[in-house]
Amino acid sequence: MARAGMLSTAFGPPAGGAVVDLPADVRLMQATANTVLALLLLGLLAAGLQRLARAPVFDIRAIRIEGDVSRNSANTIRANAAPQLAGSFLTLDLQQARAAFEAVPWVRHAVVQRVWPGRLAVRLEEHQPVALWLGSDGNDRLVNTHGEVFEANIGDVEDDGLPSLQGPEGSAPAMLAMLKRLAPVLGGRRDGDLAQLALSPRGAWRATLDKGAVIELGRGSDDAVIERTQRFVQTLPRVEARYQRPLESADLRHTDGFAVRLKGVTTSEPVPPARKK
Repeated sequence: MARAGMLSTAFGPPAGGAVVDLPADVRLMQATANTVLALLLLGLLAAGLQRLARAPVFDIRAIRIEGDVSRNSANTIRANAAPQLAGSFLTLDLQQARAAFEAVPWVRHAVVQRVWPGRLAVRLEEHQPVALWLGSDGNDRLVNTHGEVFEANIGDVEDDGLPSLQGPEGSAPAMLAMLKRLAPVLGGRRDGDLAQLALSPRGAWRATLDKGAVIELGRGSDDAVIERTQRFVQTLPRVEARYQRPLESADLRHTDGFAVRLKGVTTSEPVPPARKK
């Protein structure tokens, strides 16, 4: 009996309720089991949520188009973008959805928002074309009010009388700024309005009027080119009145004067003094 009591004392719980540390391998097994169980529960929960998110109740049922849609109808925009939308109302990637709408012709910017239940609200900003971009590869595009070159059907603007820009890639913003300054200087005269502005890789400007006259404006800062053009415009009416011939071409690149070719006549004129500011 004494021996049995000793054995019971040796293998029973420690006196006073003391906690016995489990061996390291036992603790590792318990931690691993707990981790596996937690991962299993998380996987089941994720699978359940994914299945729930794909339920018909969360389908995208309507797309509301807002904003500027003068170039495209709302139905056309939906027809182009909707096939690119992947996922349900809950799982749809809004950035990918935005890219799908911005890929529609004439759309410059799109903001896509979820509207419960099951609807998307899409606010669009369209490109506002102000000029044609004559690509060196023959791929003509358009330039918007921000100086951005974009792809669109050129036939949509063939009746708008847009001027043309031709220059190195990436120069559209600078060319648009120069166009805005030159157009009022060269326009409103009997020789016609500014129809095309070209910029060479070396930075030389050339203007073509809508009646065919070509004016070599030369190089220099924008202010220098504008000032040179203004002096030429002041001189030209006197030359045309003298010969009674329309302008064919002019070269403003000379330091001491302008070379002017009227129809059947070639002449040169001294540079008038610059106006005092």
